[in-house]
Amino acid sequence: MANKLELTWYGKDEPIRVEPRLLIEDTALSNIAADPDTQNMLIHGDNLLALKALESKFAGQVKCIYIDPPFNTGQAFENYDDNLEMSIWLDLMRSRLQIIHTLLKDDGTLFVHIDDQNLPYLTLLLDEIFGKQNRLYLITFKQGAATGHKAINPGCVTTTNFILIYSKSKEHWHPNRLYTNRGSRDKRYGNFITNINDPFPSWNLITLTEAFAEERKLSIKEARAFIKSYPEQMDQFVLEHCESVIQLVNPDYNSVGAETRAMIDESRNKPNEILRQVRDVYSDIYLLNGKRIIFYRDKLKKVDGEYVPGEPLTTLWDDLLSNNLHNEGGVNFPKGKKPEALIKRCIELSSDLGDIVLDSFLGSGTTAAVAHKMKRRWIGIEMGKQAYTHCKPRIDDAIANNDASGITKSVDWQGGGGYHFYEVAPTLINKDAFDEYVINEDYDANMLAAAVALHEGFHYQPDGDLFWKQSVGNENSYLFVTTRHLNSPYLDSIKDTMEEGEYLIIACRSFDSGLDKAYDNITVKKIPQMLLERCEFGKADYNLNIVHPPVYDDCDEEEEDV
Repeated sequence: MANKLELTWYGKDEPIRVEPRLLIEDTALSNIAADPDTQNMLIHGDNLLALKALESKFAGQVKCIYIDPPFNTGQAFENYDDNLEMSIWLDLMRSRLQIIHTLLKDDGTLFVHIDDQNLPYLTLLLDEIFGKQNRLYLITFKQGAATGHKAINPGCVTTTNFILIYSKSKEHWHPNRLYTNRGSRDKRYGNFITNINDPFPSWNLITLTEAFAEERKLSIKEARAFIKSYPEQMDQFVLEHCESVIQLVNPDYNSVGAETRAMIDESRNKPNEILRQVRDVYSDIYLLNGKRIIFYRDKLKKVDGEYVPGEPLTTLWDDLLSNNLHNEGGVNFPKGKKPEALIKRCIELSSDLGDIVLDSFLGSGTTAAVAHKMKRRWIGIEMGKQAYTHCKPRIDDAIANNDASGITKSVDWQGGGGYHFYEVAPTLINKDAFDEYVINEDYDANMLAAAVALHEGFHYQPDGDLFWKQSVGNENSYLFVTTRHLNSPYLDSIKDTMEEGEYLIIACRSFDSGLDKAYDNITVKKIPQMLLERCEFGKADYNLNIVHPPVYDDCDEEEEDV
């Protein structure tokens, strides 16, 4: 058997056993006044614990996930310490990525932002979890310029980061078609049809300069001088008359179908006569002297609400450098913000209105803010104080339409929406003064029932008629959690209300001897003993220590050479 290519590190064979926690809403921090029915979620807490909390409800539901995890550069930063032993970093990343894989829809997409140092490790890790066949693209993202103090050292100046793109299942992956604005006019389009609305056999062709001169009532010489001095005027003229602006190109004779080849031959034998091939699926083909007429209108693409010269999205993203990045979202996060335009592109490529977008390393709140403006449902997780100081104010401003920065104008955002704010619940089981495992006193009866249901894979939804139908599983199975001692009469009373085919698990603090074998369709277990082998309790966090995104240069800030 051939050896399997995989990444190995110390401790890999000892997977982290994460406790599924409840998410407790802080209604004072939620913002639902404008949208009481919102399903958006802002979660404060360790992101591994939060992801685990989401797993049972959102498995297979998330369409787009963007994460910008710690780069583990071995450096110290203002907010975090980015210096973990590599095996620890890999362990913690793997645990998160495994749950992320579970959360994604079959046609969902994962974007992972990383630097060049950890790119090879992360690629192998993602190949192992998602499958190499589901690795879609490696994006090179230009996030800075070779200026200032960075440019004085010998060697190469690092100006790029990378985004790994994976699908949950490539066979189900159907991305949206995107174009990028290349700004400058394609000057190969140098001809003009003066009577485009007439039948095509009578079309009259002149040069683009002649057409511009006629409209401006200039001589050809004057027009050329004017265009040289004011090229933007010609650019505007071309945009306004894109239906009439054309170029003539030689078709690839050997790559077209037999019908098109025959028409090319015919066109060559009929000088100065325009021929048309009508097609059902694609645009009609027009030929003149054996050359194809290509319209400038077909080159124009709608990007950020405007029709501009566009080209299909490539794996080189060098067009997203932002001015005034430090002002985006109205929050200060020096050298750590992701450009809203970058997140917009990821969301636009991989999702549609109403789809769920998730970011488990939310940082300054960029992903949540962008998803909100783009009218997606979103889940944002931030473990640090930024959840309160950055994420919440930023999203609140978007809701109130007080944020005019970033993508606001390009998506015509007018405010609205809302979100629920959650805290990750404390551990369910801890130790008392005698080193014995006990239920956390912070859990009331309802929280305890909901927490045990989460552990057992049930959905907590108490029945209004039968008290023991607390939580629902599959195929008429139920879970009942009680803090009382279970005796035989009490169990018999429950049995009498059960219907044929129903199955019940009872979790209690204690029970009379033999009750665990009293009925075939009732299983009796003790808590916390029934849960102790499931996972690790009492773990405060699984912190990766930093949430350090790539360093983005602000084009408005000039750096001095030193």
